[in-house]
Amino acid sequence: MQNYSIHICTWCSHQQQLSAIRRAVFIQEQQVPEELEWDKFDKTAQHVIAVNNKGKPIATGRIKADGHIGRMAVLKTYRQQGIGSAILLTLLAVAKQQNIDTVYLHAQLSAISFYEQHGFVCSSDQFMDAGIPHKSMTKRLSNA
Repeated sequence: MQNYSIHICTWCSHQQQLSAIRRAVFIQEQQVPEELEWDKFDKTAQHVIAVNNKGKPIATGRIKADGHIGRMAVLKTYRQQGIGSAILLTLLAVAKQQNIDTVYLHAQLSAISFYEQHGFVCSSDQFMDAGIPHKSMTKRLSNA
């Protein structure tokens, strides 16, 4: 039985919950410098949030108008339960609604196989982002 729900939201409406998830995963767990985590795109991107059955925010992701998916984060105790996949599938549905034909992201090396399972393919050599190795990945969407 699914013990969470997914909601499409905005930074304006859910900033406190979205930032708490990202702070826990990126800043505290992965040691990303705080000044690199927050950017001007938070206000304009479409966000997705997962909450558990008690209403606690547990995962998030966002998609920018150009199809860039990012800031995918699931709290540690909620990983390996399909929540990241649910967030990603919701972001892909948002992209289709917005008639975006190709989405892309910067995947941490440890997450490449996760994104490959969802049809993404590597499109760059390895590069460093916030001190963490990444590769760019893309996925073409069929809007038919």
